[in-house]
Amino acid sequence: MQAMILAAGLGTRLRPFSLRRPKPLFPVLDKPLLQISIERLRRLGAGKITVNAHHLAEQFADFLSSEQDVFLQKEETVLGTGGGLRMAFPGFGRDPVLVVNGDIHHNIDLVSIYEKHCVSGAQVSLVLHDFPRFNNVAVDAENKVLAFGPEEGDENVRILAFTGIHVINPQILKKIPANTFYDIIELYRLLIAEGEVIKVIVVKDHFWTDMGTPRDYLKLHEVLLRQGVAGQNDDFARKGGFPFYLGDGVRIGHDVQMMDWVCVGSRAMIGDGASLTRVVVWDKAQVPAGAVFQDEIVI
Repeated sequence: MQAMILAAGLGTRLRPFSLRRPKPLFPVLDKPLLQISIERLRRLGAGKITVNAHHLAEQFADFLSSEQDVFLQKEETVLGTGGGLRMAFPGFGRDPVLVVNGDIHHNIDLVSIYEKHCVSGAQVSLVLHDFPRFNNVAVDAENKVLAFGPEEGDENVRILAFTGIHVINPQILKKIPANTFYDIIELYRLLIAEGEVIKVIVVKDHFWTDMGTPRDYLKLHEVLLRQGVAGQNDDFARKGGFPFYLGDGVRIGHDVQMMDWVCVGSRAMIGDGASLTRVVVWDKAQVPAGAVFQDEIVI
């Protein structure tokens, strides 16, 4: 299996935090989201993983410097989801490529997804689900994509959301112009117009979140700390007891209050008398003495 993690976005909705770190390197329970994605792909048997980067690319280079069989593709200009895949095309083998957005956290069975694509005969398989906030893909009764964008469903058409997970036969990437910005959805629209079938794999009873906004990021931590997520026990060693997580080397002052749920990253320092409620404190961050934080990210 070969895979690509799309990580070259600007993270605009997560500013100012994404000005400090690119979104795929945001810590989730003190572990970079990109590391979680790479570890999951390796467990699934991915022999080669490509990660593209643009915004703060040097941070990706530092992070991946010790990773084997993970290749960093630096993009000097923003190429979009399709342009990034087109740039990676010469390095792909003939097998289908599992493509995963670098800003999602989930427990979807990717092995099953990959296997279903391989026996489908389709050039592309999209993983969709019912997520009303993002529903905009029209799907027919035979699980084929009809259109992208605002559509109305009926008894024969469902409107679902793209999870950011797809499997692509790499040869079709040659249809994308090289060295230019290109959205992968435009390629899919082109394929539909040419009569190609884009298969849909619908998933249910799973956990998924797009880490697109500060609220999404905080909500992810709340879910992980309060409820846990099936299939995640191998990813996280919980410390501090539910619903609190304390990383290695955390220094906590006197009379500190932690309420509801709190995640404190490794080697962070919490000053005397500080109060934290529904807060994520990044690794090495410092919370001043007497500070009060609620529903915030401390970096």
